Amino acid sequence: MAMIDYPDDVIAAQAMGYWTDLAARAIMGALRGQLAVERLTQPHWWTLNHVSGSPDSWTRTTLAQRLGEFAEEGTDFGAVFDDLADRGWLRVGGSDGTLALTDEGEAGRLRAHERNAKAHRQMREGVPTTDYVATVNVLRRMVANLDGRTDLP
Repeated sequence: MAMIDYPDDVIAAQAMGYWTDLAARAIMGALRGQLAVERLTQPHWWTLNHVSGSPDSWTRTTLAQRLGEFAEEGTDFGAVFDDLADRGWLRVGGSDGTLALTDEGEAGRLRAHERNAKAHRQMREGVPTTDYVATVNVLRRMVANLDGRTDLP
């Protein structure tokens, strides 16, 4: 989609909250739309990635605590874990109840990864990496100025 060019002083007067909210809605909508093709939500995606990255190290409780900081209020991680287990994608193993992906779960994670990559490619089309990095760092600085957390997720 083509963009209208505006003078810098006009852009500088724009409300950051408006643009960050609009960007978040568009980005999250694209990602959620891609995940929905696999009947996944973002909490499903986060679960698949965390368990894949550290198999047999997360329990339902520790993973729900970790992911809770990213989730919308009221997210039921128990239901997410149960759904993935019911699909045969997630298994609970060992006496300590650690989580691991099954082969089907890893295959699903890889499909979802490619779908997310498609949304990311679309989002970053025409945006040089240096501009993307600068944008993220500007947003991190604004968050830091407001006493927010700026470490990477």
